[in-house]
Order: sequence, then C-alpha cells, then structure tokens
Amino acid sequence: MNRLTNERFIITPYRRHQPGSQPESLYPPYKSTVLRAPSKPLIFLPHTLSEVTGPLFGRDVLGATDNDLTRQHSGEPLGERIIVTGRVLDSNGRPVPEALIEIWQANAAGRYVHATDQHPAPLDPNFTGAGRTMTDENGAYRFVTVKPGAYPWLNHYNAWRPAHIHLSIFGRSFITRLVTQMYFPGDPLFAFDPIYQSIPDEKARLRLISKFDLETTQPQWALGYKFDIVLRGPDATPFEA
Repeated sequence: MNRLTNERFIITPYRRHQPGSQPESLYPPYKSTVLRAPSKPLIFLPHTLSEVTGPLFGRDVLGATDNDLTRQHSGEPLGERIIVTGRVLDSNGRPVPEALIEIWQANAAGRYVHATDQHPAPLDPNFTGAGRTMTDENGAYRFVTVKPGAYPWLNHYNAWRPAHIHLSIFGRSFITRLVTQMYFPGDPLFAFDPIYQSIPDEKARLRLISKFDLETTQPQWALGYKFDIVLRGPDATPFEA
C-alpha cells in the first residue's frame, strides 16, 4: 500500500499472503495446474508507483442494471433469485472504497453463455451471467442475481463444480486485480472439488463460503448472502494465482 507524506508518495511493500492460505500453483488433482504451474521459484518484483497509480475506474463506466443480473433482459431469468452483499477490506480491516467488482457465473441450470460450454443444460435467454459494480465509501457492494447451478467438467471421472460465483476485484490501477470464487453454504460437492481443495488451510477454504444473511433477504422476493473480501493479512480471502 502507499501513503502520502509531504506531498510525495512513499512506496511500502504489500504484505505477502500467509503460507497455506492461497491455492497451490501446482495441485495435481486439479489437472490444469500440471501444465500451467511455474516450474521454477517465483521472482517477487519490488512495488513501484505503477502498482498504486494509473488509470482509475469511475462510476460513469457503470450501467443502470450492471449490478442486477435479473434486469438485463426483457424477461425474468429462471432460478432462485438471490442478493449478494459484502465489503472489501484491507489487511487492517479498513474499507476499500471505489474498487471495481466484476462477477460472472453459470445460470440456474449450470450453463455458461460461452461457446466452449456445450454440456446438455439449457441456456436462459434472460440471463447472461455477468455484472459489475463499485464499492461505496464503506467498501460495500451489492448484486442481485440467481443462484448458479452445479455443472460437470472434465477434470476427472464424474467431476462436478460446486455452485459458485466468480469475482474480480480491481484496485487503484489495472494491474491491481485479484480473482476469487464465492461458494454457498452446505454444498455436498466441496469434498470432491480439487479447485476448492487446492487451498491447504481449512480455515482459508471456509473464507470462500458465503453466509446466509436474513437481514439481506427481502421477504417474498429474494434470499440474501454475505461475502466479505479481505485483500491481505492473516484473514485474507484466497485468490486465484
């Protein structure tokens, strides 16, 4: 992070993630990592002004329905409507305002609107599965969407991904991007999913599971889930390498 002193930027290093709190670059049960994981130790470059300055995102890039995936088409999407809220926090628990959050997900049947997703589940003409918003002055964000379905993938025999939503968080410049996944409580597929299991620390894995929140729920309309995102420190959210 950076701080401004005597009208000059002083660059201080980001805290490195706690050992075991992030997914392993090489986790053989997750077969894609065998081909893409680094074969040599990583070289950590010093942080410079380019990490803390640069083009900034503004609210003028947001459309009226960008954070409501149920109102982006002429009709209502199929599935269980949900509200996802939370806060983006730094390593000291302070809110991170004006962070751009993008989400993408499968529809209620477990199908993505993507050319490579051809498994036999129906597409929904009223659901594209992508949205974005920015955190407010308290670091808070809010999305309205439908609960995604589980879907098969070809990692191993009879492999199914638990229901999840992908989240991308941009900081103060384009290169300060982190990507993670949010899961739902009580999913029976957790034990069989090598992406979820690639995080060594059980407590860190649990930080990827959202919490059902009755206060966020709107009666007769939508269930609510909370998912806070912590960028660094001992309670950091696990992020994709």
